Amino acid sequence: MRSDATTLRPVQCDAVIFDCDGVLVDSERLANEVLVECIRPLGIALSVEDAMARFCGVRMAQCVEQLESMRGGQLPESFVSEFRRRVASVFADRLKPVDGALELVQSMTLPYCVASSAPREKIELTLSLTGFLSYFEGNIYSSYEIEDWKPSPGLFLHACRAMGVAPERCAVVEDSLPGIQAGIAAGMTVFALQSHGVDPRIPSEVQVVSHLGQLRNVLRPGHGML
Repeated sequence: MRSDATTLRPVQCDAVIFDCDGVLVDSERLANEVLVECIRPLGIALSVEDAMARFCGVRMAQCVEQLESMRGGQLPESFVSEFRRRVASVFADRLKPVDGALELVQSMTLPYCVASSAPREKIELTLSLTGFLSYFEGNIYSSYEIEDWKPSPGLFLHACRAMGVAPERCAVVEDSLPGIQAGIAAGMTVFALQSHGVDPRIPSEVQVVSHLGQLRNVLRPGHGML
């Protein structure tokens, strides 16, 4: 049975890793709206919902591979740079924090960081636009800097080493299946933020929350599970 606000198990840990897109910043739908607009002139028709199901948490190179397979040919050379430019413009106008995220970060007493599959410049941009950057400066980890992407556990293990925390004493807050799989593979306690319905592919051992405020009394300093 899935956890809810009344059945979440408290977890004692030494640090918390947050994903960025979809956990701290409400960027996933905005980015996929732009993606759908960018691929339509190329003869690829997807709804925003379909794009989110396919591409949330997936590295850009794999997104391009999927799109080229759907198109039956290569995307224009400028596709990725133009997509990123348009996303940055939309973010500047419309990006907001995920509901409850800023309040959770402000209440944290445990060490924490952000670890994302996105490039560092995108992470810093989105954190800056939403008021998070000052809380995470010096504690930002990008897959592009170690060339290892979720669902591989490499990024989370890298973040643990940088913080001096054992993986089994770390909690991860993720929203996408690749990120959830990475946290499990790293041997960490994983919380899945699922605000709009639960992905049925999420393993049963993962605790699911619908709002980040549910974690305020669940993440506790200490060693191991209660």
